[in-house]
Amino acid sequence: MSSPSSAKEPQRLLRAWQLALLRFAVTLDDGDKLNVAAIAAELDRLSGRTLGDSLHFFRRTSSQLCAAIDGQQQNSEAILEHFCEQIDEPRLRLAFAAAVGIARSNRAPPAARPKRNHDLFRGLPARRTASL
Repeated sequence: MSSPSSAKEPQRLLRAWQLALLRFAVTLDDGDKLNVAAIAAELDRLSGRTLGDSLHFFRRTSSQLCAAIDGQQQNSEAILEHFCEQIDEPRLRLAFAAAVGIARSNRAPPAARPKRNHDLFRGLPARRTASL
């Protein structure tokens, strides 16, 4: 039976991978790109242990995402939008969208101000001004 900390490990690694992709999107540094690849390899290793055969999903996805971030993919925007939609943490999703320049059209529209009711105080006695 696995311990609670080992059960949380894949979730922690997944968040680290998403943060590493965000960092690469901000810096475009080769060192950050290598960090994304290293975390992806670890995620693939863990998924290979549970699935019996590593499918290299995270390594493949990481290379696609890094190429899209660099602008080397024809459908970069679609790839980045799809990844962004899959991020569960709202703040991380917004940060990633901002870092890669995705315009978020699904934001809630600003709340309309209620119209002032000029009849609100009708019937109340007028206030007298206090003299000092």
